[in-house]
Amino acid sequence: MNIPNSLTVSRLLAIPVLMALLLVRFPGHDQVAAVLFVLFSLTDTLDGELARRRGIVSDFGKFLDPLADKLFVLSVLIVLVQEGLVAAWVVVVIFSRELIITILRSVAATQGHVIAAAPLGKTKTITQMSAVALLILQRPYPVLVPIADVAVGIAVVFTLWSGLDYLWRFRHLIAPFDNSRLRSAPSGGAPEMAPGAELAAVLRGSGLTVAVAESSTGGMVGAMITDQAGSSEYFVGGVIAYSNEAKREQLDVAQGLLDTAGAVSREVASAMAEGARARFGTRLAVAVTGIAGPQADGSSKPVGLTFIAVASERETSVREFRFAGDRASNRRQAATEALGMLIAEARRVARMRMKSA
Repeated sequence: MNIPNSLTVSRLLAIPVLMALLLVRFPGHDQVAAVLFVLFSLTDTLDGELARRRGIVSDFGKFLDPLADKLFVLSVLIVLVQEGLVAAWVVVVIFSRELIITILRSVAATQGHVIAAAPLGKTKTITQMSAVALLILQRPYPVLVPIADVAVGIAVVFTLWSGLDYLWRFRHLIAPFDNSRLRSAPSGGAPEMAPGAELAAVLRGSGLTVAVAESSTGGMVGAMITDQAGSSEYFVGGVIAYSNEAKREQLDVAQGLLDTAGAVSREVASAMAEGARARFGTRLAVAVTGIAGPQADGSSKPVGLTFIAVASERETSVREFRFAGDRASNRRQAATEALGMLIAEARRVARMRMKSA
Protein backbone atom coordinates (compact mmCIF):
# COMPACT_ATOMS: atom_id res chain seq x y z
CA MET A 1 0.00 0.00 0.00
CA ASN A 2 1.96 3.00 -1.28
CA ILE A 3 1.12 6.68 -0.68
CA PRO A 4 -0.96 7.18 -3.88
CA ASN A 5 -3.07 4.12 -3.11
CA SER A 6 -3.45 5.26 0.51
CA LEU A 7 -4.81 8.60 -0.73
CA THR A 8 -7.26 6.75 -2.92
CA VAL A 9 -8.42 4.63 0.04
CA SER A 10 -8.89 7.81 2.07
CA ARG A 11 -11.66 8.87 -0.33
CA LEU A 12 -13.48 5.62 0.42
CA LEU A 13 -13.10 6.14 4.17
CA ALA A 14 -14.43 9.69 3.85
CA ILE A 15 -17.76 8.53 2.38
CA PRO A 16 -19.60 7.69 5.65
CA VAL A 17 -18.28 10.87 7.28
CA LEU A 18 -19.63 13.04 4.47
CA MET A 19 -22.97 11.24 4.43
CA ALA A 20 -23.36 11.83 8.18
CA LEU A 21 -22.49 15.52 7.86
CA LEU A 22 -25.15 16.00 5.18
CA LEU A 23 -27.85 14.26 7.22
CA VAL A 24 -27.24 15.67 10.70
CA ARG A 25 -28.20 19.20 11.65
CA PHE A 26 -25.84 21.59 13.44
CA PRO A 27 -24.59 25.08 12.58
CA GLY A 28 -22.24 24.97 9.58
CA HIS A 29 -22.65 21.24 8.88
CA ASP A 30 -23.10 21.84 5.14
CA GLN A 31 -20.06 24.09 4.98
CA VAL A 32 -17.95 21.48 6.78
CA ALA A 33 -19.22 18.80 4.40
CA ALA A 34 -18.40 20.95 1.36
CA VAL A 35 -14.87 21.69 2.59
CA LEU A 36 -14.16 18.01 3.33
CA PHE A 37 -15.64 17.01 -0.02
CA VAL A 38 -13.35 19.42 -1.87
CA LEU A 39 -10.28 18.37 0.16
CA PHE A 40 -10.81 14.67 -0.44
CA SER A 41 -11.63 15.37 -4.08
CA LEU A 42 -8.18 16.93 -4.47
CA THR A 43 -6.60 13.61 -3.49
CA ASP A 44 -7.84 12.30 -6.85
CA THR A 45 -5.37 14.57 -8.66
CA LEU A 46 -2.65 14.19 -6.04
CA ASP A 47 -2.55 10.38 -6.02
CA GLY A 48 -2.13 10.20 -9.80
CA GLU A 49 0.61 12.82 -9.88
CA LEU A 50 2.56 11.09 -7.10
CA ALA A 51 2.25 7.70 -8.74
CA ARG A 52 3.54 8.98 -12.10
CA ARG A 53 6.38 11.10 -10.67
CA ARG A 54 7.65 8.32 -8.41
CA GLY A 55 7.15 5.61 -11.00
CA ILE A 56 4.86 3.58 -8.75
CA VAL A 57 1.82 3.31 -10.99
CA SER A 58 0.25 -0.07 -10.24
CA ASP A 59 -2.58 -2.13 -11.70
CA PHE A 60 -4.20 -2.02 -8.25
CA GLY A 61 -4.09 1.77 -8.33
CA LYS A 62 -5.46 1.93 -11.88
CA PHE A 63 -8.39 -0.20 -10.76
CA LEU A 64 -8.99 1.40 -7.35
CA ASP A 65 -8.70 5.08 -8.37
CA PRO A 66 -11.70 5.25 -10.74
CA LEU A 67 -13.71 2.98 -8.41
CA ALA A 68 -13.10 5.31 -5.47
CA ASP A 69 -14.10 8.33 -7.59
CA LYS A 70 -17.39 6.69 -8.53
CA LEU A 71 -18.34 5.62 -5.01
CA PHE A 72 -17.22 8.95 -3.54
CA VAL A 73 -19.41 11.04 -5.86
CA LEU A 74 -22.39 8.69 -6.11
CA SER A 75 -22.72 8.21 -2.35
CA VAL A 76 -22.90 11.94 -1.76
CA LEU A 77 -25.29 12.44 -4.69
CA ILE A 78 -27.69 9.81 -3.30
CA VAL A 79 -27.86 11.69 0.00
CA LEU A 80 -28.42 14.97 -1.88
CA VAL A 81 -31.36 13.35 -3.73
CA GLN A 82 -32.81 12.27 -0.38
CA GLU A 83 -32.42 15.84 0.88
CA GLY A 84 -34.16 17.22 -2.22
CA LEU A 85 -31.10 19.10 -3.46
CA VAL A 86 -30.75 17.40 -6.85
CA ALA A 87 -33.07 15.56 -9.24
CA ALA A 88 -32.97 11.78 -9.14
CA TRP A 89 -32.53 11.50 -12.93
CA VAL A 90 -29.10 13.10 -12.62
CA VAL A 91 -27.96 10.28 -10.36
CA VAL A 92 -29.51 7.72 -12.72
CA VAL A 93 -27.52 9.13 -15.67
CA ILE A 94 -24.26 9.20 -13.71
CA PHE A 95 -24.82 5.75 -12.18
CA SER A 96 -25.70 4.22 -15.56
CA ARG A 97 -22.53 5.58 -17.16
CA GLU A 98 -20.38 4.33 -14.28
CA LEU A 99 -22.01 0.90 -14.35
CA ILE A 100 -21.38 0.52 -18.09
CA ILE A 101 -17.71 1.55 -17.76
CA THR A 102 -17.27 -0.77 -14.75
CA ILE A 103 -18.61 -3.66 -16.85
CA LEU A 104 -16.21 -2.65 -19.63
CA ARG A 105 -13.32 -2.76 -17.16
CA SER A 106 -14.42 -6.21 -16.00
CA VAL A 107 -14.49 -7.46 -19.59
CA ALA A 108 -11.03 -5.96 -20.12
CA ALA A 109 -9.73 -7.67 -16.98
CA THR A 110 -10.83 -11.07 -18.30
CA GLN A 111 -8.65 -10.38 -21.37
CA GLY A 112 -5.64 -9.32 -19.29
CA HIS A 113 -6.09 -5.56 -19.66
CA VAL A 114 -6.40 -2.76 -17.11
CA ILE A 115 -8.27 0.31 -18.37
CA ALA A 116 -6.78 3.35 -16.67
CA ALA A 117 -8.67 6.61 -16.30
CA ALA A 118 -8.61 8.57 -19.56
CA PRO A 119 -8.11 12.37 -19.75
CA LEU A 120 -11.78 12.93 -20.63
CA GLY A 121 -12.75 10.67 -17.74
CA LYS A 122 -10.73 12.84 -15.39
CA THR A 123 -12.45 15.96 -16.76
CA LYS A 124 -15.79 14.28 -16.12
CA THR A 125 -14.77 13.63 -12.53
CA ILE A 126 -13.74 17.26 -11.99
CA THR A 127 -17.05 18.59 -13.36
CA GLN A 128 -19.02 16.14 -11.21
CA MET A 129 -17.12 17.05 -8.05
CA SER A 130 -17.51 20.79 -8.74
CA ALA A 131 -21.24 20.31 -9.24
CA VAL A 132 -21.57 18.29 -6.02
CA ALA A 133 -19.71 20.93 -3.99
CA LEU A 134 -22.08 23.63 -5.31
CA LEU A 135 -25.12 21.44 -4.62
CA ILE A 136 -24.03 21.07 -1.00
CA LEU A 137 -23.44 24.82 -0.57
CA GLN A 138 -26.72 25.87 -2.21
CA ARG A 139 -28.63 24.90 0.93
CA PRO A 140 -26.92 27.44 3.23
CA TYR A 141 -26.38 29.88 0.32
CA PRO A 142 -29.49 30.00 -1.91
CA VAL A 143 -27.78 32.47 -4.26
CA LEU A 144 -25.74 29.52 -5.58
CA VAL A 145 -28.83 27.59 -6.79
CA PRO A 146 -28.67 28.76 -10.47
CA ILE A 147 -24.91 28.27 -10.56
CA ALA A 148 -25.31 24.76 -9.17
CA ASP A 149 -27.93 23.98 -11.83
CA VAL A 150 -25.53 25.04 -14.60
CA ALA A 151 -22.72 23.01 -13.03
CA VAL A 152 -24.96 19.93 -12.90
CA GLY A 153 -25.81 20.36 -16.58
CA ILE A 154 -22.11 20.57 -17.51
CA ALA A 155 -21.35 17.51 -15.39
CA VAL A 156 -24.10 15.51 -17.13
CA VAL A 157 -22.75 16.48 -20.57
CA PHE A 158 -19.20 15.39 -19.69
CA THR A 159 -20.53 12.23 -18.05
CA LEU A 160 -22.23 11.14 -21.26
CA TRP A 161 -19.37 12.33 -23.48
CA SER A 162 -16.68 10.51 -21.51
CA GLY A 163 -18.80 7.34 -21.43
CA LEU A 164 -19.13 7.33 -25.21
CA ASP A 165 -15.40 8.06 -25.49
CA TYR A 166 -14.51 4.99 -23.41
CA LEU A 167 -16.86 2.77 -25.41
CA TRP A 168 -15.38 3.98 -28.68
CA ARG A 169 -11.73 3.74 -27.62
CA PHE A 170 -12.15 0.23 -26.22
CA ARG A 171 -14.78 -1.05 -28.65
CA HIS A 172 -12.48 -3.93 -29.62
CA LEU A 173 -13.00 -5.40 -26.13
CA ILE A 174 -16.75 -5.73 -26.54
CA ALA A 175 -16.76 -6.95 -30.13
CA PRO A 176 -17.72 -10.60 -30.73
CA PHE A 177 -14.02 -11.29 -30.42
CA ASP A 178 -10.79 -9.29 -30.32
CA ASN A 179 -9.64 -9.33 -33.93
CA SER A 180 -6.13 -8.35 -32.87
CA ARG A 181 -5.78 -11.81 -31.34
CA LEU A 182 -7.44 -13.87 -34.02
CA ARG A 183 -8.06 -13.19 -37.68
CA SER A 184 -11.43 -14.58 -38.67
CA ALA A 185 -12.33 -16.41 -41.80
CA PRO A 186 -15.39 -15.59 -43.89
CA SER A 187 -18.75 -16.31 -42.25
CA GLY A 188 -19.28 -19.99 -41.67
CA GLY A 189 -15.63 -20.89 -42.21
CA ALA A 190 -12.94 -21.93 -39.80
CA PRO A 191 -10.59 -19.30 -38.33
CA GLU A 192 -7.49 -18.58 -40.35
CA MET A 193 -4.15 -19.70 -39.04
CA ALA A 194 -2.29 -17.40 -36.65
CA PRO A 195 0.03 -14.86 -38.33
CA GLY A 196 3.17 -16.62 -37.12
CA ALA A 197 2.00 -19.93 -38.60
CA GLU A 198 0.97 -18.22 -41.83
CA LEU A 199 4.40 -16.61 -42.15
CA ALA A 200 6.02 -19.99 -41.55
CA ALA A 201 3.93 -21.54 -44.32
CA VAL A 202 5.12 -18.83 -46.74
CA LEU A 203 8.80 -18.85 -45.79
CA ARG A 204 9.60 -22.53 -45.25
CA GLY A 205 11.61 -23.81 -48.15
CA SER A 206 11.57 -20.41 -49.89
CA GLY A 207 15.14 -19.46 -49.05
CA LEU A 208 13.91 -16.09 -47.74
CA THR A 209 15.17 -14.86 -44.40
CA VAL A 210 13.73 -12.33 -41.95
CA ALA A 211 14.95 -9.87 -39.31
CA VAL A 212 12.97 -7.55 -37.05
CA ALA A 213 13.51 -4.09 -35.56
CA GLU A 214 11.11 -3.25 -32.76
CA SER A 215 10.52 -0.24 -30.59
CA SER A 216 6.98 0.02 -29.15
CA THR A 217 6.28 -3.73 -29.48
CA GLY A 218 9.37 -4.59 -27.44
CA GLY A 219 10.04 -8.01 -29.01
CA MET A 220 6.46 -9.16 -29.60
CA VAL A 221 6.94 -9.52 -33.36
CA GLY A 222 10.02 -11.68 -32.89
CA ALA A 223 8.18 -13.74 -30.26
CA MET A 224 5.25 -14.37 -32.62
CA ILE A 225 7.65 -15.51 -35.34
CA THR A 226 9.66 -17.81 -33.07
CA ASP A 227 6.53 -19.34 -31.54
CA GLN A 228 6.62 -21.59 -34.60
CA ALA A 229 8.81 -24.67 -34.42
CA GLY A 230 11.51 -24.62 -37.07
CA SER A 231 11.49 -20.81 -37.37
CA SER A 232 15.29 -20.84 -37.25
CA GLU A 233 15.15 -21.82 -40.92
CA TYR A 234 14.08 -18.31 -41.90
CA PHE A 235 14.32 -16.07 -38.81
CA VAL A 236 17.82 -14.65 -38.28
CA GLY A 237 17.40 -12.20 -35.40
CA GLY A 238 16.25 -8.79 -34.33
CA VAL A 239 16.93 -5.59 -32.42
CA ILE A 240 14.72 -4.06 -29.74
CA ALA A 241 15.68 -0.42 -30.25
CA TYR A 242 13.58 1.33 -27.64
CA SER A 243 15.68 4.45 -27.22
CA ASN A 244 16.84 6.88 -29.89
CA GLU A 245 20.42 5.96 -29.01
CA ALA A 246 19.72 2.28 -29.75
CA LYS A 247 18.03 3.18 -33.03
CA ARG A 248 21.06 5.19 -34.01
CA GLU A 249 23.76 2.79 -32.89
CA GLN A 250 22.13 -0.58 -33.59
CA LEU A 251 20.17 0.23 -36.75
CA ASP A 252 22.11 3.17 -38.23
CA VAL A 253 19.10 5.49 -38.07
CA ALA A 254 20.42 8.96 -38.83
CA GLN A 255 20.32 11.43 -35.95
CA GLY A 256 18.94 14.00 -38.36
CA LEU A 257 15.86 11.85 -38.96
CA LEU A 258 15.29 11.42 -35.24
CA ASP A 259 15.62 15.18 -34.71
CA THR A 260 13.41 16.31 -37.58
CA ALA A 261 10.81 13.57 -38.03
CA GLY A 262 10.87 12.09 -34.53
CA ALA A 263 11.25 8.48 -33.42
CA VAL A 264 7.61 7.74 -34.24
CA SER A 265 7.53 8.60 -37.92
CA ARG A 266 7.32 7.13 -41.38
CA GLU A 267 10.96 8.02 -42.07
CA VAL A 268 12.35 6.40 -38.93
CA ALA A 269 10.28 3.22 -39.41
CA SER A 270 11.69 2.90 -42.93
CA ALA A 271 15.25 3.49 -41.72
CA MET A 272 14.80 0.91 -38.92
CA ALA A 273 13.63 -1.77 -41.36
CA GLU A 274 16.46 -1.07 -43.78
CA GLY A 275 18.94 -1.00 -40.90
CA ALA A 276 17.77 -4.39 -39.61
CA ARG A 277 17.95 -5.90 -43.10
CA ALA A 278 21.50 -4.60 -43.57
CA ARG A 279 22.64 -5.61 -40.08
CA PHE A 280 21.46 -9.22 -40.36
CA GLY A 281 21.90 -9.63 -44.08
CA THR A 282 18.35 -10.86 -44.61
CA ARG A 283 16.05 -10.74 -47.62
CA LEU A 284 13.24 -9.23 -45.54
CA ALA A 285 12.96 -7.07 -42.44
CA VAL A 286 10.05 -5.52 -40.57
CA ALA A 287 10.18 -2.56 -38.17
CA VAL A 288 7.67 -1.11 -35.71
CA THR A 289 7.76 2.26 -33.96
CA GLY A 290 4.81 3.82 -32.16
CA ILE A 291 3.25 5.36 -29.07
CA ALA A 292 1.57 2.51 -27.21
CA GLY A 293 0.25 4.60 -24.31
CA PRO A 294 -1.26 5.23 -21.90
CA GLN A 295 0.61 8.58 -22.07
CA ALA A 296 2.42 10.11 -25.03
CA ASP A 297 5.59 10.64 -22.92
CA GLY A 298 6.03 14.27 -23.85
CA SER A 299 5.29 13.82 -27.53
CA SER A 300 2.63 15.91 -29.28
CA LYS A 301 1.73 12.85 -31.36
CA PRO A 302 -1.37 10.90 -30.32
CA VAL A 303 -1.36 7.68 -28.33
CA GLY A 304 -1.86 4.72 -30.68
CA LEU A 305 0.03 6.29 -33.58
CA THR A 306 2.23 3.55 -35.07
CA PHE A 307 4.35 3.20 -38.19
CA ILE A 308 5.27 -0.22 -39.57
CA ALA A 309 7.81 -0.69 -42.34
CA VAL A 310 8.81 -3.74 -44.35
CA ALA A 311 12.08 -3.71 -46.29
CA SER A 312 12.92 -6.20 -49.02
CA GLU A 313 15.11 -6.48 -52.09
CA ARG A 314 12.10 -5.11 -53.98
CA GLU A 315 11.30 -1.96 -51.96
CA THR A 316 10.64 -0.51 -48.52
CA SER A 317 6.98 0.13 -47.74
CA VAL A 318 5.57 1.94 -44.71
CA ARG A 319 2.04 2.10 -43.32
CA GLU A 320 0.59 4.36 -40.65
CA PHE A 321 -1.84 3.02 -38.04
CA ARG A 322 -3.87 4.69 -35.31
CA PHE A 323 -4.82 2.09 -32.74
CA ALA A 324 -7.49 2.98 -30.18
CA GLY A 325 -7.05 0.44 -27.39
CA ASP A 326 -5.03 0.38 -24.20
CA ARG A 327 -1.26 -0.14 -24.13
CA ALA A 328 -1.39 -3.94 -24.29
CA SER A 329 -3.93 -3.94 -27.10
CA ASN A 330 -2.06 -1.30 -29.12
CA ARG A 331 1.17 -3.31 -28.91
CA ARG A 332 -0.56 -6.56 -29.80
CA GLN A 333 -2.35 -5.01 -32.76
CA ALA A 334 0.91 -3.47 -33.99
CA ALA A 335 2.69 -6.83 -33.84
CA THR A 336 -0.17 -8.54 -35.67
CA GLU A 337 -0.24 -5.87 -38.40
CA ALA A 338 3.54 -6.09 -38.74
CA LEU A 339 3.35 -9.82 -39.42
CA GLY A 340 0.51 -9.25 -41.86
CA MET A 341 2.61 -6.77 -43.85
CA LEU A 342 5.61 -9.10 -43.68
CA ILE A 343 3.55 -12.03 -44.99
CA ALA A 344 2.23 -9.96 -47.91
CA GLU A 345 5.72 -8.81 -48.90
CA ALA A 346 7.17 -12.32 -48.52
CA ARG A 347 4.56 -13.62 -50.93
CA ARG A 348 5.34 -10.89 -53.45
CA VAL A 349 9.07 -11.52 -53.26
CA ALA A 350 8.54 -15.29 -53.53
CA ARG A 351 6.43 -14.81 -56.67
CA MET A 352 9.06 -12.54 -58.20
CA ARG A 353 11.77 -15.12 -57.59
CA MET A 354 9.65 -17.88 -59.10
CA LYS A 355 9.03 -15.81 -62.23
CA SER A 356 12.71 -14.99 -62.65
CA ALA A 357 13.81 -18.59 -62.07
